[in-house]
Amino acid sequence: MISGVGALFAVIEIVYILMIVLGANQANAFFSFVKSLAEPLALFFPGLFSFESYNLSIIINYGLAAVFWLVVTGLIARLLAR
Repeated sequence: MISGVGALFAVIEIVYILMIVLGANQANAFFSFVKSLAEPLALFFPGLFSFESYNLSIIINYGLAAVFWLVVTGLIARLLAR
């Protein structure tokens, strides 16, 4: 269950990355919804690394947030399983 929550958080981050990189319409309601979920879940990662390319910055920073959620929830699930 805990790993599933982490996977869901990671999927939200990945969907947001894809929407930015693929040039989704930022005025769209679905984009706004995904953004409203992804930004708080990214915690302190946005702005951690800055590159000249905006897309690369999004990929790295939000990608790190996705990996963070997978690792942390995986560790918590493993600890609780003992």
